[in-house]
Formats: sequence, C-alpha cells, structure tokens
Amino acid sequence: MIETNKQYDLIIENCKDIFIKKATDYGTAWRVLRPISVVDQIFIKALRIRTIQDKKQQLVEDNIADEFKGIINYAVIGLIQLQLNNSKIEDLPVNEVLDLYNKQIKFSKDTMQNKNHDYGEAWRDMSQESFADLILMKLQRIKQILANDGKTLISEGIDANYVDILNYSVFALILIVEKEKSF
Repeated sequence: MIETNKQYDLIIENCKDIFIKKATDYGTAWRVLRPISVVDQIFIKALRIRTIQDKKQQLVEDNIADEFKGIINYAVIGLIQLQLNNSKIEDLPVNEVLDLYNKQIKFSKDTMQNKNHDYGEAWRDMSQESFADLILMKLQRIKQILANDGKTLISEGIDANYVDILNYSVFALILIVEKEKSF
C-alpha cells in the first residue's frame, strides 16, 4: 500500500502540473461547463481509449496514458463544479484553483486508501479494458442521475462516481508505468 500511495502521488503530481499550466494558459474556461458537458468530455476520452483498445491501432498521436490523465483532470473539474454548485462564466485565480484541485484529490485519495484496504488492491489484477469499461459505466450512471434531477434512491451520488472514475484512471496509469518499466 505504501508503494501505491507513492505511485498515486506521482501520477497526480503530473496531472496537476498539466492542469495548472492549462489554467495559466486558458484561465478557468471550464467553469462554463454544465454537469452533462463534463460527463461528455470524459466520455469522449474513455471511448477513444476503448476504440484504440478494440482496433489495436491509433491514428492520432495522443496516447492512452494521456487520455487517462485528461480523464483525471476532467473528473477533478466535475468534482469542483459540484462543490461550487453552479456553472458560470468566471475566471478563478490559479492559487484558488490549486486549492480546489488539492481538496478534491485528497478526498479521492482517502477514498482509494479505504477501498484498497477493503478490496486488497484487486485493481492490480485488472485489465486496461476493464478500466475503460468501468469508466464508461460510471459515466452512464452519472447521466442517469442527472436525468433524475440529481436524485438517487439507494445509490451513491455523482461525486462518488467521479471519484471512482478518477481512481480507476490513476490505477490504469500506475499499471501502464509498471509495464513500461518491466521492459
């Protein structure tokens, strides 16, 4: 578990670096995204991963690891948007965005640690295909919750699904890095 925590932190540091650099370049243009638009951005990336996995070929240079990084950052955007509880045109200062990012990552990592304790890091034996499929399933769940005006009878809410999407993406990246190091 100690190794997983270190690997998790390295993946997140890389994603956060990308996120903050883009916030510096573009501001927080993503603040205009409504919940369904965040879901669709993640959907596009997850479906591209699945398509590349199925076709065993890609024509656009961005690799699968970059798509998982994008999914992580869009999941953080989704969590921030839920926390701020509105989508509007506004530019947040980079230092505030960094604080919001770190808060959502801490929550996601805490959730990962608790689940890893109970599940015994079962994700280490999962396939990359399963991560893509589970992310797509979580997105379908979020779409259904949105169609139900954000209400659930028994299930976890949108935030829990974003956290799972984020953590599945981190796990996929950890396994990609481990595979690359084994060659």
